[in-house]
Amino acid sequence: MRRPRKKQSARISPRSSLRADVWLMRHLQVALASLGRLIRAPLSTLMTTLVIGIALALPAGLYLLLDNAETLSGNWDGAASISLFLKQETSDEQAQQLAGRLQNDPAIIQVQLISRAEALAEFRQLSGFAGVLDSLDENPLPSLLIVEPTVQHTEPVPAEALLARLRQNSEVEFAQLDLQWVRRFHAITRIAQRGVIILASLLGLSVLLIVGNTIRLEIQNRHAEIEITKLIGGTNAFIRRPFLYNGAWYGLFGGISAWLMVTVSLLLLDNPVEQLAGLYQSGFQLSGIGFATLLMLLGGSTLLGLAGSWIAVGRHLNEIEPS
Repeated sequence: MRRPRKKQSARISPRSSLRADVWLMRHLQVALASLGRLIRAPLSTLMTTLVIGIALALPAGLYLLLDNAETLSGNWDGAASISLFLKQETSDEQAQQLAGRLQNDPAIIQVQLISRAEALAEFRQLSGFAGVLDSLDENPLPSLLIVEPTVQHTEPVPAEALLARLRQNSEVEFAQLDLQWVRRFHAITRIAQRGVIILASLLGLSVLLIVGNTIRLEIQNRHAEIEITKLIGGTNAFIRRPFLYNGAWYGLFGGISAWLMVTVSLLLLDNPVEQLAGLYQSGFQLSGIGFATLLMLLGGSTLLGLAGSWIAVGRHLNEIEPS
């Protein structure tokens, strides 16, 4: 009888490991060499980087402005409330009872009662007509109930159904739904988001063209060097590699410059925005580029630079052949 063979454990051959190390080392050397070439031409590198940065900073800044606007309006859905103006003959006790009944409604989160006396005191303070109000024989203002619906009932259709149901109370004289302005704001925000996507697409295309044209000029400047490399047996992949790293470096540096531009712009706007928010008794502050957004910006810019370089190299490298 034959003995069963023992299963041999999978081993990584030293030769394949050595090949991987050599491959990584070559790419690292080419990446550092292309970086050194860019550093030795600081003026042209800076100009190209700034142009890419401006093209990327525009959509990134608009995206942040929309994000801050949505943060500012984060509690506005709850502010889409229903105002119930009670009849003049409704007493404070009856208004309190109605508020208690509405508070038990599952479609309502909170009910705030503003009595006739509180309404008159607030109007006296804000209007500046204290002398005229003192001359009146009786309080002309009704009691007011501010009803805050649940999130499910802030949408237009359920909110209007809740409004119709609240109007049926005998104590209610007039009911108003404060939702229209919220819907208009969200509609404007959606249009602005589409505009940012379109602008980002167009400017992303411009980054491809900028990097592609820069790499094309560099290929022309190194025309003789490429011919000599092909004469001694250099492959297209070998020649293409440093140009691809150049494009990636351009994209990365452009993303970093775009981040710096947006950050500085937000710092310049932060103090005026804080002062304006303070006038409205709000603690709102502008939020900058988060870590995830920064990674998306740098990764996207690097990919755009790499793609632009790939297109330029693929088009012009085949045209160069040793004569």
